[in-house]
Amino acid sequence: MSSEPRLPFRARIGRASDLAAIESTFDRARAGEWAVRLAARDATLWSNDAGVQEKIANRLGWLDAPDFFTTEIPSLEAFGDAPVTGATTRVKDFVVAGMGGSSLAPEVLARAFADITDWGKARICDSTDPEAVRSAVAGLSPESSYYLLASKSGTTTETLSFAAYAHELNQEQLSASGSTQDPTANFAAISDPSPYVDGVTKVVDTSRLFLNPADIGGRYSALSFVGLVPAALLGIDLDPLLASGSAVVAQSRDPEPAGNHALALGCIMGALAREGRDKMTLIVDEPIDGFGAWAEQLVAESTGKHGVGVVPVDGEPLGAVSTYGEDRLFVRIKLDGGTAPRCADGADVDARLDALAAAGHPVLEWTLNDRIDIGGEFVRWEAATAFAGAVLNINPFDEPNVTESKTNTANVLAELAANGALPELPAKCSVDGLQLWVDDALPAAFADDAERLIAGQLDRLGARGYIGIQAYIASTPGRTAALTKLRLALRDATGRATTVGIGPRFLHSTGQLHKGGAPIGWFLQIVAGHPRDLAIPGRPYSFGQLIDAQALGDVRSLADHGLPVLRVHLGDDPDAGLTRLTALIERVLAVR
Repeated sequence: MSSEPRLPFRARIGRASDLAAIESTFDRARAGEWAVRLAARDATLWSNDAGVQEKIANRLGWLDAPDFFTTEIPSLEAFGDAPVTGATTRVKDFVVAGMGGSSLAPEVLARAFADITDWGKARICDSTDPEAVRSAVAGLSPESSYYLLASKSGTTTETLSFAAYAHELNQEQLSASGSTQDPTANFAAISDPSPYVDGVTKVVDTSRLFLNPADIGGRYSALSFVGLVPAALLGIDLDPLLASGSAVVAQSRDPEPAGNHALALGCIMGALAREGRDKMTLIVDEPIDGFGAWAEQLVAESTGKHGVGVVPVDGEPLGAVSTYGEDRLFVRIKLDGGTAPRCADGADVDARLDALAAAGHPVLEWTLNDRIDIGGEFVRWEAATAFAGAVLNINPFDEPNVTESKTNTANVLAELAANGALPELPAKCSVDGLQLWVDDALPAAFADDAERLIAGQLDRLGARGYIGIQAYIASTPGRTAALTKLRLALRDATGRATTVGIGPRFLHSTGQLHKGGAPIGWFLQIVAGHPRDLAIPGRPYSFGQLIDAQALGDVRSLADHGLPVLRVHLGDDPDAGLTRLTALIERVLAVR
């Protein structure tokens, strides 16, 4: 095997041990007939336990999705062509409310195809931050907007909370205008066939319930109703979108890695992770760059368990070659006619990847001919992740640690109900309007000033660790830029991979990896006040209290796993607080 093995994509593998590990894994895949077994829905590919096999068998419907949903195209197109809320009014905007797999695929499609129509503009609400909720509905009216509620279980707290709020807002707007429109006319929902419970059935007519096959897991649902209903509203041509998915399903049956892109990718991901290259940096062209966040959830939640996993790194601009240690895999997805991202220093990204490959870092790259091929890319990564699970000897279809933060959140809310206030984490120290807290593993002596406390916590970052920034604030372009500046400062000073998750969204994605994967994460939790909170109709808590409870619940979960956590409260102005926090951390890094 050469450093550029014959595969359906370009793969530059510089280290001899990496090449040997990949070749050995390819041999395992051939001998074990992995591609054949995946096509046959053979659950023994991942487990010999009969109970686990039964559960896996009920999570493989995504393999049938492209062909199955092709038969639904006429009804989907009819829905997309005429989702009128009044007599003749065309929908101008629609909101997709969901978490994790229910929101990320719609977001990919909305960004990739934003320019194809002047109507059907999508907004994604996957946050409980009051500012984010308010932004999602700003300027909408019942006569020209649509709400699409997505929850596999029908019980997702975030989605049901938004549904209750949007329904009440709808009623108020209709009453104020004197309209006789049915207040449920501009609501639709996507779920499993099980009864769609509590709040959602009150605001969605059964004729606008889209019920997925129950054997399609949330993060494997991109080419189900989860992605296709928003695609129809956006005006995307569904025939080629699903056809590209079907083509990849067929290709994934090839037993040879040289002809099977998904098999080769999954084997390489898993093999390199076992070799210590368990941080996978994704570099994706615009306008399909939202794909990185979708793949981040898929890979992190599927592989991050039982002390192993691949840490996907999305949105981290490439740095100098000297920045990186021996724990990285770089994956470059180009788009013909797309716009390549730039490196952190403004350099050409492909020239930098050439330099990284020359320095011995593994680099994979391929090109999509058209953005409609994103349908096939969804399936390719789903299959690749399933194959990576076989390499890592884990079940890639469960999420055993996701419930931890949910349970802790429920406990925090119970404390609110009992005591009339949320529990507090008393600040260990304060500076410049920032309040800092660390887990109890750091000796109290470090709490005498903020810089000493941060430096002491950073000393707990392991040699092969990664930094997870968890921002429980509403996402804006300015805050994305600020968080990027912060993560690059940490990356360049420590040489560690960085991830950024917006809370509570990441709890439904990378949160599984944080608790269930290798215990090597170092976490910076960022929270803020809510000077303009929003009530949740029918709930004994507000959106602000809910997101605060989710942050507290996650801190407790991370601490229970013995993981280092630095929690920073920014005050009531997140933008100013982020500026101060970045300056503070830069001062600490400058003298370490």
